[in-house]
Amino acid sequence: MSEQQQDFKESALVRFLRATEVDTRLLGMIGALLLIWIGFHLYGHFVNGYGAFLTPRNLWNLSVQTSSIAVMATGMVLVIVTRHIDLSVGSLLGFTAMIMGVVQVWILPEFLGLGHPMIWVITAMVGITCGALIGAFQGALIAYLNIPAFIVTLGGLLIWRGASYLLARGETIAPVDQTFSLIGGGPYGTIGATGSWIFGALVCVAIIALLISGRKQRLKFGFPTRPMWAELLIGGIGTGIVIGSVMVMNAYPWPKGIIKRYAAANNMEVADVGVVSHGFAIPILIAIAVGIAMTFLATRTRFGRYVFAIGGNPEAAELAGINTKKMTMLIFALMGALTGIAAVIASARLKSATLALGQFDELYVIAAAVIGGTSFAGGIGTIYGAILGALVMQSLQSGMVLIGFDAAIQQMVVGCVLVIAVFLDNLYRRKSV
Repeated sequence: MSEQQQDFKESALVRFLRATEVDTRLLGMIGALLLIWIGFHLYGHFVNGYGAFLTPRNLWNLSVQTSSIAVMATGMVLVIVTRHIDLSVGSLLGFTAMIMGVVQVWILPEFLGLGHPMIWVITAMVGITCGALIGAFQGALIAYLNIPAFIVTLGGLLIWRGASYLLARGETIAPVDQTFSLIGGGPYGTIGATGSWIFGALVCVAIIALLISGRKQRLKFGFPTRPMWAELLIGGIGTGIVIGSVMVMNAYPWPKGIIKRYAAANNMEVADVGVVSHGFAIPILIAIAVGIAMTFLATRTRFGRYVFAIGGNPEAAELAGINTKKMTMLIFALMGALTGIAAVIASARLKSATLALGQFDELYVIAAAVIGGTSFAGGIGTIYGAILGALVMQSLQSGMVLIGFDAAIQQMVVGCVLVIAVFLDNLYRRKSV
């Protein structure tokens, strides 16, 4: 290839990226995710004679497993953007899950009776509130007493894990409320095939509406717009991904045993039940809702602008009139509330509260945020990047389980990925300067 042809190709790529305004880091993460998926699938095919990774069943389970990590990763983005860290999220998840277990198994049935419809609502509110209060307390120590976030949250990692043990005397609290358990997914904790298609259609309409609205706003204020082919390409890819996701979720049917139990419980014949698709699980919908809300908070509100201003230059932000201490406390309170939501998902999925719940989750959450492009130097990070990073981390873990890697090797891989992600972030920032 001649030098002139190479320059032409490079300039064509640059023009494409500039026209579509696609984040190069996003493309890199998507490429890495595809390599992981294809690699694990081919490995299983060559070793076992069949690939088990790129199947509707595994992809459905993968999406459910990613949900709780993705929810916490959205909050970790704001924490790291402001040049802090939260090492306590895994232990806090376990502690809030244990509190919710005590509330719905030992306390509320005594007052409301078993199966009361308000049990799951009160339990979830207690867990989220508890997480927010603990997060606010840790944030206050960091902001007003000037104790480094690393020390405060490292202490929290030990304290809340020990507190969860004392709270339940080392016992596993089960079974949780039946309605509460639906939040964790499973065959009954989904919206089914029809609901998934309706949800997918609404998301596709939202994507098109956002593109049209964004273009109108740019024209209104005289900002440059993307070429029409770029708008159509982005809209087509976005809606295509949504439709593909719906098809994959609907391609995973209920197992035969579940269908038999369902038919017996409803006095039906198995043939009358037929094939029932799972569709999107409730944890996935919760993670998507949290991702949208956090993206809006980070990019469209004063709170979000203050977060990135503090991360970019804390001294300048304070001189500009931003109450950095209050903001720090609120950011950690938000992180705690999101951990409470993740605890709802995780404990509902297990249908119990155990001492091992949330163990090592802090590593996966931090790694997800960093892989997603959040910089430890502060001021840089995206919510969608963290969610994609959570999917990358969970894909690695799920793939290693499928091919039989030991737990020790899995932890080593997570550590290596985290180090490599920080190294790549440093390279990216150096080239951007």
